Amino acid sequence: MSEESSFYFPAPRRANFCGQCGTPITRRVPPDDNRERDVCEHCGAIHYQNPRIVVGTLPVWEDKILLCRRAIEPRHNTWTLPAGFMELAETTADGALRETQEEAGAEVDLGTIYTIIDVPAVDQVHIYYLAHARSGRLDPGPESLEARYFAVNDIPWDNLSFRSVVSTLEHYVSDVGQQTFPTRQFALTPLVSQPL
Repeated sequence: MSEESSFYFPAPRRANFCGQCGTPITRRVPPDDNRERDVCEHCGAIHYQNPRIVVGTLPVWEDKILLCRRAIEPRHNTWTLPAGFMELAETTADGALRETQEEAGAEVDLGTIYTIIDVPAVDQVHIYYLAHARSGRLDPGPESLEARYFAVNDIPWDNLSFRSVVSTLEHYVSDVGQQTFPTRQFALTPLVSQPL
């Protein structure tokens, strides 16, 4: 993305040409498979598409929750937990720590996985870890307009970025009173009014 453009356009999930030989691909069910795939009729390559993994943290410092205000699309200028797409050759824990550092400049100690959220409408899985911030110091990177700790009563509910963030925060607010934080796994179904 150029500096002049703030437009966000993710790479398409489906390809038109084979990544191995460059020949146009077709979409069909390969032998011994049960769903359509991108298949190269020339070299035989099958281009499997798998869900993208989003990893992040729910960092807490002195009973306040760390949120970042997004400087990028989608959902520019809304608040989110520090999170992003997992990189190749990293663990979910490593990715969550990296994203927290990149987006908030926060040093955290990672806790347990808190939410695992299937988002099949956009071919993603979101994983959030509980985390304890080592200090209140923040140094947000270029993907964040700002980073700030919020008391539970001050969370900007009407300006949160994604339903996975809303759901994770709702569970946390409910759990904080009981001081028990079980791992939760659930799926988000599409809604017209708010992005997943």
